[in-house]
Amino acid sequence: MEFPWVYSAFAMTIAYLFGSVPTSVWWGRAFHGMDVREHGSRNAGATNTFRVLGWRAGVPVLLIDIAKGFIPVRLLPNLSGLQPDSPEWMWLRVALVIAAVVGHLYPIFSGFRGGKGVATSLGGVLAVHPGAAGICVLVFLIVFLLSRYVSLASLSAAVAFPVAMFIVYHESSMVKTGFAIVLGALVFYTHRENIRRLLKGTENRMSLSSGGGKDR
Repeated sequence: MEFPWVYSAFAMTIAYLFGSVPTSVWWGRAFHGMDVREHGSRNAGATNTFRVLGWRAGVPVLLIDIAKGFIPVRLLPNLSGLQPDSPEWMWLRVALVIAAVVGHLYPIFSGFRGGKGVATSLGGVLAVHPGAAGICVLVFLIVFLLSRYVSLASLSAAVAFPVAMFIVYHESSMVKTGFAIVLGALVFYTHRENIRRLLKGTENRMSLSSGGGKDR
């Protein structure tokens, strides 16, 4: 079967638009009268929403950001005409995850100023490989609870994804393993400033209280 290039381009556009929904920005403006990008870390993500607005805003923003990666990857390939689990099917799903994450990083609906893509990446991974996603979440929680560094926990989860694919699941699909490496590298790229601060010892920890703490 010929690869559906036209449909794939359309589906990737839809995935990008899903990812572009600036959940934290819209939630902050609608319910708190503020733009979270002007406070805390000035990042349009769930972590900064937790810090600035507390868990009552952070939880729904987090869940919606995860859904931004999960929904298009889970649903759109079904309309492609491709055989499920074929290499072409996997290529399309991987492309949709990347498109959704890029949308979150550079959202067309909020001046291309987005977040760091961790929650949306998780949603995409959950759609592609739920087991590996569960391992990533577990690693994130362990590292965060021990260190209270969200950035370190995110980076650890990014490393855990390809490791889980290789060692735990013995994944033979080059598409899936390549995807795991690329997505992990993307998380490292978006956290490059956090890495510098971690190395310098100046990265701020996340407060476990419901109040809005400070972040860099």
